[in-house]
Amino acid sequence: MGEPHDWDRVLGLYARLERNESIEFDADTLDLCRRVTRDVAISDDTQESALRTPARAETLVREMRRRIFEGSRRLSRALVDSARRKKAGDIAGARKVLEAVLAVEVVPLYREVAQTTLDYVDDPEE
Repeated sequence: MGEPHDWDRVLGLYARLERNESIEFDADTLDLCRRVTRDVAISDDTQESALRTPARAETLVREMRRRIFEGSRRLSRALVDSARRKKAGDIAGARKVLEAVLAVEVVPLYREVAQTTLDYVDDPEE
């Protein structure tokens, strides 16, 4: 996985795009994009194709941001909902919420968190 601050840097690139600022896709920025695309489950072929032109690279930055943002929100909501259901005694419901995230999530980090939580959903609260 890339450096912890890499995702923040991609979000910064996205913010610049949203302000209609240009991005120079220099060696550092291209390297950043290559690292983060792996983190958010974008194939090497897709990434290399996208990094050939500035317009497609901008689209790639937007897609990385979408996966980071939407996956984070989806996971956060699921963790809260699952914990609430578990606390209320609805273990099957808690499990179902996490399984639903795993059915659609592609970002490995978010999948790992959801799977780890699911692995322990049957454990009693301490």
